[in-house]
Amino acid sequence: MAIYKLFPTKDATIYSRYPNKNTGLDEILDVSIEDAQDSGNTQANRFLVQFSQTEISDVLTNKVGNASWSASFLAYLAYGDGLNIDTTLEFYPISQSWEMGTGKFAYTPEYTNGVNWTYRGASTTSRWATSSFSPFVTASYSSSAGGGTWFTGSSNPSIVPTVTASQTFSYFDDFDINVNVTNIVKAWTSSLIQNNGIIVKQEDEFIDSLEYNNVLRYFSRDTHTIYPPQLEIKWRDYSFNTGSSGLTILNTLPAFVDIAENPGIFYPESVNRFRVNARPEYPVRIYQTASYYTTNYYLPTSSYYAVKDLDTNEFVINFDEQFTQLSVDNQSSYFDLYMNGLQPERYYTILIKTAINGSTLVFDNNYSFKVING
Repeated sequence: MAIYKLFPTKDATIYSRYPNKNTGLDEILDVSIEDAQDSGNTQANRFLVQFSQTEISDVLTNKVGNASWSASFLAYLAYGDGLNIDTTLEFYPISQSWEMGTGKFAYTPEYTNGVNWTYRGASTTSRWATSSFSPFVTASYSSSAGGGTWFTGSSNPSIVPTVTASQTFSYFDDFDINVNVTNIVKAWTSSLIQNNGIIVKQEDEFIDSLEYNNVLRYFSRDTHTIYPPQLEIKWRDYSFNTGSSGLTILNTLPAFVDIAENPGIFYPESVNRFRVNARPEYPVRIYQTASYYTTNYYLPTSSYYAVKDLDTNEFVINFDEQFTQLSVDNQSSYFDLYMNGLQPERYYTILIKTAINGSTLVFDNNYSFKVING
């Protein structure tokens, strides 16, 4: 397994109510519908986010290689209100370039030195297109022209069948975004379209009805929390190759599980191979010259790891039967962890889940470490 997290190079919210306002440095990304009860005056907010194509290509070329992979866009809810029974967000690759700017929503006078509803950047000559679109490109707006332009289809369906994505939330969901954008990333990396980022909007906009008056605000790249947006690339690099090892698979309970090769402190650029030591808690007595407790065992193939933030107790990487399965070599069970996706100056803990003799066990014995700024 492997999971690699990338963080945005830029993001911003654009507001139909404030067509010239730039919010490139705001801590919040807003995808709300406002004043839907006011006939003819419904307003829409959308947000734009972009990730480095150089980083994406490096991960896919030098880390993923020929393995199958998937990509997901993640964003974390800061505030929600007035929600529908079902709310659908749409995700499209942006068709025109844009500049982030340095404004915030609360700045007075408002900043206009970056992307907004009307313009793609600081120049008043860089308007968002509102007509004469290229093939597979569109836009939508009400009384205020603009709001971005985006691709709705693929010019080569045999390579990338679609370039759109959506996520529907039910009323009692947590409304965190976790949407599969694999086809969008494939379109970027295959040069079908240029990587100008992703625009996020609600499915139903500019409808004069209280049923469509809702607020969804997410943390941006400029948040001072552990919740910035992420592009998560996952691929399966599971390997079971014991070589000439004489180790056997653990099938006895109770069991003892520990993490080796954990120096406790890592830099964000680090990639560490954690080894898993496992043995019966009460070994069967046999005649041997070495201690019973020095014999290591492999964990069963149905074994996985997860990573939690030690302070918030939230999963940073959750158990995943496809992407967090423990591998095996001639020394032990193990997994590789890329530290780049973990916020620095925080502590994390590792959990191991395994199935032994019909019992599913989770070992959480304070296998902790810290990522520090380099």
